[in-house]
Amino acid sequence: MMRILRLGSFLFFFFLFLLLASVLPTFSQDSNSPAPPAAPDSATVSQVPGSSPPANPASFNDVLDRIVQREHVFLAQMRNMRPMVETYLQDLKSDSDGNSIPTKDQYFLGRLEMKEGPDDASFIGQPGFGHRMLNQLTGVYSMRFLPLGFAQMVVLDTDFQKKYYKFTFVRREFLGEIRCLVIDVEPRHGSGTGRFLGRMWVEDQDYNVVRFNGTYSPHPKLSFYLHFDSWRLNLQPGMWLPAYIYSEESDLKYRMGKSLHFKAQTRLWGYDLKGLGKNEEFTQILVDSPQSVKDQSEAAADATPVVAERMWERQAEDNAVDRLQKVGLVAPSGEVDKVLQTVITNLLVTNNIDLQSEVRCRILLTAPLESFNIGHTIVVSRGLLDVLPDEASLAMVLAHEVSHIVLGHPFDTKLAFNDRLFFPDEESFQRLDFKRRAADEEAADTKAVELLKNSPYKDKLGTAGLFLKALQQRAPALPNLIRPHLGNGLAADKNVRMSALLASAPQLEQRRTDQIAALPLGGRIKLDPWSDHVELAKAKSVPLISAREKMPFEVTPFFPYLTRFSTAGTDRVALTAPDRK
Repeated sequence: MMRILRLGSFLFFFFLFLLLASVLPTFSQDSNSPAPPAAPDSATVSQVPGSSPPANPASFNDVLDRIVQREHVFLAQMRNMRPMVETYLQDLKSDSDGNSIPTKDQYFLGRLEMKEGPDDASFIGQPGFGHRMLNQLTGVYSMRFLPLGFAQMVVLDTDFQKKYYKFTFVRREFLGEIRCLVIDVEPRHGSGTGRFLGRMWVEDQDYNVVRFNGTYSPHPKLSFYLHFDSWRLNLQPGMWLPAYIYSEESDLKYRMGKSLHFKAQTRLWGYDLKGLGKNEEFTQILVDSPQSVKDQSEAAADATPVVAERMWERQAEDNAVDRLQKVGLVAPSGEVDKVLQTVITNLLVTNNIDLQSEVRCRILLTAPLESFNIGHTIVVSRGLLDVLPDEASLAMVLAHEVSHIVLGHPFDTKLAFNDRLFFPDEESFQRLDFKRRAADEEAADTKAVELLKNSPYKDKLGTAGLFLKALQQRAPALPNLIRPHLGNGLAADKNVRMSALLASAPQLEQRRTDQIAALPLGGRIKLDPWSDHVELAKAKSVPLISAREKMPFEVTPFFPYLTRFSTAGTDRVALTAPDRK
């Protein structure tokens, strides 16, 4: 469970450890539940392999039995999964108008391991012992997050049984297209610590829990459980798996005069990384007849030195991108890549540039704002695409990366040797580095401005400059959001990339609802947690009621539009924040 403990530390430390029982608990046959409402209709329960078809539930007590059974099946399924898990947290304070604004942030990226107890699978490491000792010596007294952190919120209860809880049927309710039973859940007196307290939504066909909202109770001494809203998606037939967790506290008092105020988003993806790595071509080999095989020696010559160099660079480029995709950090090729490539084509054609080789685009699946190029492949993070307000701002980001290619800035081709890619997934950020020299970054900025001024976006660069102003303003409070892990950052200290555009940008006015400098996180990209494919969200633009709803770079709650798994399409989740243009 998520606990907060009074220990010395300047920062919030949170680790990803989840400890589950190795044996599934037996089903409770107790009937300690309120008077049942009429039994739900359309009750078809997914079968466990080898079992006989279950009868339709005849009472609320029977429904609870099905829910408990499905939750145990869920835990068994999760023990065979190792999804990526990312938590981004913003600590908040109230400004002069009473609005909450971020003051600092924390970031965690790792794998959720539920098979054999705790697994420290962090991709970015944690502060060392020396840092913690320094805090203790200086007498700083504050809160820190214990192990078994935000990822614990994917589990309702590791030992979920009817005898531990009082259940109250509330109503039926739709979450997206899914009709759910809404049930309040309260732990019984003496049932132990760390029991779930709150409300759960259960889809009324197979009786899987698809959402639960609340906290854990009762609180141990000197510790606290946080509030959260946990969502699961139907990613495969009979499988509802965790995808989103939102956590928030506004006034949790942990010592005299001190209270906790934060918002956090946790996302999970990469459930089918083995599927991404399958060699489908190997299972579809076509054997040509001897008569159809021709000697190609006369049709093509050996590569010239220039062509050989380009081929060597492309081999290193392909190796790096393929490794990042197999880890679960880069999305497979898809429609979003084509949108970015269209913008790049606009920049190149209007500037009469022929690069001889195709420029490709890929999406980094993490939240921190970064972009970089690996040879002729431009990589942009999901978080950066989320917060960019319009196409001109996107063109600004891409123009910088294209400029590195146009200017011929060197690309380290050491990854053309495949043995350099033999390392644990968790070391990806330490082993892969695509940062550029400061001189190359400055030259790319200058060239990018030149490309933009000759492009279809030349009359819309004011909004791009406005985005940079907003980034410059928020950067000191959000170092973990703007800190890159593979490439160069968009901002450092008080400087931002493409700063030449700042002078032509309009004044940044926080109170104007018609001036959108940057979007909240989660506003543009939709991610399929099973396949890692991404697409642009199709939600309608929402008019703002007040300036507070602009929320640039901020964390917001999740409200996905739930649907049942269908092989006909991949649209399962609606946008979790409005797409404002």
